[in-house]
Amino acid sequence: MAKYTEASCRLCRREGTKLYLKGDRCYSEKCAFARKGYPPGLHGRSRRQKVSEYGLQLREKQKTRRIYGVLEKQFRRYFKEADRRKGVTGETLLQILESRLDNIVFRMGLARSRAEARQLIRHGHFAVNNRKVDIPSYLTKPGDEISVREGSKSRSFFKEIAEWGTAQGIAAWLEVDREKLSGKVLRLPLREELDVPISEHLIVELYSR
Repeated sequence: MAKYTEASCRLCRREGTKLYLKGDRCYSEKCAFARKGYPPGLHGRSRRQKVSEYGLQLREKQKTRRIYGVLEKQFRRYFKEADRRKGVTGETLLQILESRLDNIVFRMGLARSRAEARQLIRHGHFAVNNRKVDIPSYLTKPGDEISVREGSKSRSFFKEIAEWGTAQGIAAWLEVDREKLSGKVLRLPLREELDVPISEHLIVELYSR
């Protein structure tokens, strides 16, 4: 499976905004974007040329891909699915991305970042409706119950993450039980409930060219 293997902090610098890809580090003084807010590369500090309309659309798509950890081919499939469904295409695209299991685990506070959630899922620590699922891109739906598997609950990591997650806000469209290390997808999120810094209409314009 293809995946991005370079430094995650370079992605934040390239997009010119914090993407919160490394959990706690993004909130600390160690954050590379806070220390070096200019784009990476030899000419990162130099003055940039004016970005074209296409450039803005492309950067928005790239930023969205990087926030959710999705590669190009898969992202295009998500867009086609969003375009096929009823409703506003851009908002539907975000709902599909938010429905990914790795994002749900992160939103529930059972992982410090989406990348960490993907790793935990691949290692078989989570179940959906009491069935083991080790595919981070698995799309959940309203009514699905997500939980840490019984054999993994005793691990020190999940005891620590339960305490960490208590301090985090939980989305209104999710339900979480900290003691049982489980949660439930109540419904699809509304656009105003999503805190991601994305202008989805630019992505729609890009794929509509």
